[in-house]
Formats: sequence, structure tokens, C-alpha cells
Amino acid sequence: MKIPRHLAVIMDGNGRWARARGLERIQGHYEGVKRAEELVDSCLKLGIEYLTLFTFSTENWKRPKEEVRALFSMFEAYLMKKKDELREKGVRVKFIGRRDRLPTNLLEVIRQVEETTASCNRLKLFLAVDYGGRDEIVRAVNKAIKAGLNFIDEETFRHFLDMGDAPEPDLLIRTGGEKRISNFLLWYIAYTELYFTDTFWPDFDEKELLKALKEFSRRIRKFGAIVEK
Repeated sequence: MKIPRHLAVIMDGNGRWARARGLERIQGHYEGVKRAEELVDSCLKLGIEYLTLFTFSTENWKRPKEEVRALFSMFEAYLMKKKDELREKGVRVKFIGRRDRLPTNLLEVIRQVEETTASCNRLKLFLAVDYGGRDEIVRAVNKAIKAGLNFIDEETFRHFLDMGDAPEPDLLIRTGGEKRISNFLLWYIAYTELYFTDTFWPDFDEKELLKALKEFSRRIRKFGAIVEK
């Protein structure tokens, strides 16, 4: 089985999972956090080097304010509780996305988590918070302008992006039955393999991950070239 070096996941379906069980939407998010933690452990076991999780998009601000506040409170509590454990496991955490609109308390937690795990090198975990692919590209362009560049190529431009020198995702998984990218990692996924599943994120266990990896292993990645079978 081929193991992707970089796995990206759109964790969709928490709210619908909860609604189907007569629960509040936030309960679906709490269950989704558990699956995210299990996925980190699976990546460590399988030898995946990079994992990027779409946790809160630039469009998610359109959700009810109560849900947004509950999500941020959940992020804060969970990250503070798990930051030392993440360090012990060798997981380096890096947040991508905007930081100018996040609550002060969450920003402080982000700083602490990044600082605590800065020396880890078994798995690099990117958490996309207040992230949008178009927004990232615009921010990168403005950084290049501010740097005084009159000409820029792809290799130079990538250094202004949130993930820096990280390799592009080999595989992008989206749960929850939707078949779209939703403004996620637009610059990086030009040749990423896409895998869509109807399984809601709170039900996406290691068995479902292995199904995705088996499908990924059957694909021939040509990157625009001709590859003889």
C-alpha cells in the first residue's frame, strides 16, 4: 500500500451526524475532535509525515454566533489539554490561516501550542483555522508586494504562503458526501489525488482511512506526463 507523504482532510458532516442522532450540532463537533486525534495517531503509525486538517474556514463565520463561540472554546480547551501530549508523541503543530480575527484567548493558545511542539519532527500537523485558499493567495501576493518584489515565480511565491516549504498534499480526503473543494488549499492541490466518501466525519475511523489509502494506492500519478503501466 502506498502511503502519502502529505495527507489533507476536509472533516465534513459533524452537524448532520449529530442531527441524525437527535443531538446538538456542537456534540457532533466534539465527536469529530476525537476522530481527529485518532487520525493523528494513525498517521504516526503509518509513517505519514504531514497532515493538514480543515478546522474552520473563512466562510464559517456565516454560522450562528453561538456555534462559532462554542467551536473556539472547544479548540482552546482541547489544545491546552493536549499540547504536552502532542509534544511527547513528536507532533509539531502549525496553524495556517488568518489570525487577525481570532479571539485573543485562542491566539494565546495557538502561540503556546506552536511553541511547545516547535522541536517535534515525527509528524507536522497543520491546522487550518479561519482559512480560505483564495484568502491565502491574496495575503501571499500582498506579502510579496510589501517585500518590494517586481517579479515572482512559483518557487519564490510559495515562500509567502502559509505552509512554506511543506510538500503539496498527495491525497485529499473529504468526508460527508459532498464532492467539492470548498476553498481549501487551492494553490497546493493542483495534482493532489481526491477521495470523497459519504461517511460523516465522526464515523471516519482507521478502517475508513485504510479504504482511502487502498484507493490511493491503485491510482497512477502522472503529473501531466505519460507513464507506461
